[in-house]
Amino acid sequence: MAAVLTVYDETTTGDRTAAIELTFPTEQITIRELIRERVYQEVHDHNVQRRSTGVFRGLVRPTDAEATLNGYKLKKPREIDWRPQFEAAIDAFERNQILVLVDAQQADSLEQSIEVSHGTDVTFLRLTPLVGG
Repeated sequence: MAAVLTVYDETTTGDRTAAIELTFPTEQITIRELIRERVYQEVHDHNVQRRSTGVFRGLVRPTDAEATLNGYKLKKPREIDWRPQFEAAIDAFERNQILVLVDAQQADSLEQSIEVSHGTDVTFLRLTPLVGG
């Protein structure tokens, strides 16, 4: 049975700014798998809807994009490749530019295992802007 997890973004002032639902095939995942699925889903959603919005909403700002109130505006509409976005997010996690909090506890390793269950609270806290892909 698939496990669903709601992930939030939070500002350094404590405001939650976005939520995304992610589906996993198992109830045990690693932080790396969490980041990969999140980035993949955001890029996929953008690539499907890019003609209608022109704005990317996600963890990592694509290269050649400008920050806007609700995301990142690409200079030229294009399809985004999730792999460079994922690599930038992993690098940012390893350099403590983003924190992943699971039930208010900071994840300290990409290989840390977490349980995906109803009520699991996952928050991404971006400490610096991330750029990739």
